[in-house]
Amino acid sequence: METPYAKPISPTQTGIGWIGIGIMGAAMASHLLSAGYSLTIYARSPSKASSLLSQGAHLAHSPHQLARQSDVVFTMVGNPQDVNQIVLQPNGILSTLNPGAVIVDHTSSSPSLARQIYASAREKGCWSVDAPVSGGDIGAREGKLAIFAGGERPVVEWLTPLLDLMGRVTYMGEAGCGQTCKIGNQIMVGANLMGLSEGFFFAEKAGLELSKFMEAIRGGGAGSTAMELFGRRTIERDFKPGGFVEYMVKDLGMGLNVVKEEEDERVVVLPGAALCKQLFSSMVANGDGKLGIQGLITVVERINGK
Repeated sequence: METPYAKPISPTQTGIGWIGIGIMGAAMASHLLSAGYSLTIYARSPSKASSLLSQGAHLAHSPHQLARQSDVVFTMVGNPQDVNQIVLQPNGILSTLNPGAVIVDHTSSSPSLARQIYASAREKGCWSVDAPVSGGDIGAREGKLAIFAGGERPVVEWLTPLLDLMGRVTYMGEAGCGQTCKIGNQIMVGANLMGLSEGFFFAEKAGLELSKFMEAIRGGGAGSTAMELFGRRTIERDFKPGGFVEYMVKDLGMGLNVVKEEEDERVVVLPGAALCKQLFSSMVANGDGKLGIQGLITVVERINGK
């Protein structure tokens, strides 16, 4: 295979692999198929691949088989341990990835792991970009995700025709910076959801009709993207996941535990994020880890004896 990085990306020339076809991954991958790209997918549970296969995707039997035939490999899996296993282990992506090929990891993962993957990829003459996303299942379906990219700027620019199909990409800096940006994003999302949940609970207990309450405040200082994404769902008790609560716990934990990785002056104390993590962790402890993050209001209700 020729070095793909030297060639412009196009549906007829660029082979794409995709690993991770959950709520977010499947929606993101479908945009590539709709744009006419040849897509090979790997799924630990092949039955979950039926929708993408019906759109024209091909099924690989292992990550290393997928990597061997791909110019760009996207990953969108659950946690850093999954990323490590799929990318770095002996039968992982890097074991068969061709020189010049690019790994794009959309998983919300560890900045230090992103740097490790980048270094390992470069040793093989390949490239990697850490590109976690924000926007939930709605953003994934509509192709309106915020994408935070870390790695080499020219590689990110080369990937733009693909990333633009899924949302708006912002180049954040060297390897790991995309993941650092996502952690900061999740700290803010958690704080927004805590305010949203407590505000709704307060308004309801005070006798306000919640739909009117939201319409009244959404155009003022309390309005936010979190309200637009999760406000109506919260009011209607729709806790179906766009992003799992257990993943929010993981993301906030990476921000709070960065001291274990960095041990330098960038480490900060984050009391609000620590409180948010405790509240989301209580959902996991109550068996609600697979709910959507808008389910945080149930914690406020339990604390108040509802």
